[in-house]
Amino acid sequence: MATKFAKREKSDGTTSGAPVGPLPVTQDAPRRRRRPVVMGAGLALSAVGALIAVWMVNDAGDRVSVIATAKAIPAGAVIKPSDLVIAHVSRDAALHPVPVSQKKSIIGKAAAADIPAGILVTTDSVRDTSSLTQGKDITGILAKPGQLPSRPLEPGDEVTVVYTPQGGNGNAQNQGANGKNNGPDSQPAVVTRVGEADANGARVVDVATTGGTSATLAAWAASNSASIVLKAKH
Repeated sequence: MATKFAKREKSDGTTSGAPVGPLPVTQDAPRRRRRPVVMGAGLALSAVGALIAVWMVNDAGDRVSVIATAKAIPAGAVIKPSDLVIAHVSRDAALHPVPVSQKKSIIGKAAAADIPAGILVTTDSVRDTSSLTQGKDITGILAKPGQLPSRPLEPGDEVTVVYTPQGGNGNAQNQGANGKNNGPDSQPAVVTRVGEADANGARVVDVATTGGTSATLAAWAASNSASIVLKAKH
């Protein structure tokens, strides 16, 4: 469609061909072309986002509820409900945590070793205390460093409790009928629980004994004259 423009009149009566006023805007302005590279990148990002969303949904659906420790549990301590929390983890064939459905089977058992807080609980984390204490007397012995082996004791360890009076006082040595020294008094025992160390490094060790020796061990412990020796394992 042709557009007419007004002619500017000169002083000599002639007219010029220059249009008067602004040029009109036509509807035939060139359109912006979309770049194929930009479009391809946008589609790729959308596809990656969709894959990530699908992976997150699948991963969330493959998580299981298991048992973890809410706080540190010392070796030999009987596990209580307040010691445990529920954790949600992904399935892993290399891990064997106790599922929440079996939580009751863990409560009441003893920690097999020191268990830090935030650790997944497995069947190897605990042990049954009934076999260690059934039909046996339990005596608590407060032992200081030097009265315990350097290797941490654990429930189930077979030990020998030795009478070691302070300063060498008392009848620490047994003398046989032949007049020879048979060594200090001692009693066999089995560790059932190991308490936490105090500020001085001393800790209470519960031991199980049979044959009516618990009274003797209690007397040694009361006078701080009991040392614990870990028996060699064959």
